[in-house]
Amino acid sequence: MDFHTSTYGFFLAAVFCLFWLVRSRRGARVLLLLGASWFFYASWNAKYLSLILFSTLLDYFAGAALGKLDPSDPSLRKKRRLVLSASLVGNLGCLGIFKYYNFFRTNIEALLAGAGIHIPHLDVILPVGISFYTFQTLSYTIEVYKGTLKPVKSFKDFALFVAFFPQLVAGPIVRARDFLPQIGKRPALLPEDFKLGLFRIALGLAKKVLVADVLAVEIVDKAFRHGSSIHGAEALFAVYAYALQIYCDFSGYSDIAIGSALLLGFRIPENFDLPYLASNIREFWRRWHISLSTWLRDYLYIPLGGNRKGRARTYVNLMITMLLGGLWHGSSWSFVAWGGIHGTWLAADRWWQEKGLPAPPGRWGRFLSVLFTFHLVCLGWVFFRSNDFGLAMDMLGRIGKGWTIPRLSTAAWLALGLGAATHLAGGKPRGWAQRAWIASPAPLLGLFWALFLGLLASAKGTSVPFIYFQF
Repeated sequence: MDFHTSTYGFFLAAVFCLFWLVRSRRGARVLLLLGASWFFYASWNAKYLSLILFSTLLDYFAGAALGKLDPSDPSLRKKRRLVLSASLVGNLGCLGIFKYYNFFRTNIEALLAGAGIHIPHLDVILPVGISFYTFQTLSYTIEVYKGTLKPVKSFKDFALFVAFFPQLVAGPIVRARDFLPQIGKRPALLPEDFKLGLFRIALGLAKKVLVADVLAVEIVDKAFRHGSSIHGAEALFAVYAYALQIYCDFSGYSDIAIGSALLLGFRIPENFDLPYLASNIREFWRRWHISLSTWLRDYLYIPLGGNRKGRARTYVNLMITMLLGGLWHGSSWSFVAWGGIHGTWLAADRWWQEKGLPAPPGRWGRFLSVLFTFHLVCLGWVFFRSNDFGLAMDMLGRIGKGWTIPRLSTAAWLALGLGAATHLAGGKPRGWAQRAWIASPAPLLGLFWALFLGLLASAKGTSVPFIYFQF
């Protein structure tokens, strides 16, 4: 049930109507959303619903057990660590089996080639969204362990926190302290929130269907499929196109998730803030996939020691965090390389800052810094998109070999322009459009949606799955 399909539109409309009919009855609306969320996930693969139930039960009871063990009592420290370890082993164990078992199996067999060792292959399909809801449930248990969050008493509330369908499959990764209090509040359907929710859904659909999918079909997939037979300009255009594709694809998903949640009375965090306008790599990670970058910071980088144990250790912690962040995205060495590239950039950026070296001054300095950072990010995207090192190196090697402007379709040029405009225009035009949307009368918005859906139907060609569904 992809977000950019009519099936999801009918599903969301049905849930919306039923939810507001029972809004005054807390138990009924929680059960409705929980049932809808489990149905939504089961529509991908019903048997993997058991994995969500396992994580939900594990961390609910882990939180309850931690709540009974006084963190200030030294004699209970070992028991508390044992409970936390059970949560970590259970959740990361599931993630490891379904996502990483075959990856490590293949590499171990290759490393021990000639030794006659055979490790059985596990014939499983990667469960959709497992990386996201695993991190989400883990954050709850860790916060309860640290004493910064009280364990939730209602199993239904906790289950809804884990499975809430708008952000279940690809985030944003929501923290329990932000989501759980919203469940207990009686929702009120404000006209501004209703219109804003529809605006975010429309924005997300436009990014996905009119930009990301067109760039994927018309430019990116072709180039990365035939890397050895394209010339330099085609390779460079493909890299730029992929940078816009992955942004519009993933931020488009986040827009639809935020808008869908808003229609149901929930506010979930923003996940993107014009990342390609960042002037350095640190700023990029404050703007890109914000919920993941803050998760890695809070639950990996800081526990490793952060920047508290000297310069060398800080660089090591940055590299470990980004290498594991790359591996989180997928069981491939190309993802690890992508994480290593960003770890290197972050370490270099920190070194520059520690040396007190100045940034280029003025507007032109800012422009050059943004341009430089964007190309550093694009270098990483080559490895992120490539299936293996060979293809990545081939694509990079092709850049510079022949500069004939590629022949692109009109749709491809329009998608490139529209994708670039989402960044070059900045946040102000979007703010103006959002305010104008909210101020518009209902008949005008109805007319817009009729025309907009017609445009999407006419523009939709080959259906392209959301990129982050594979993670």
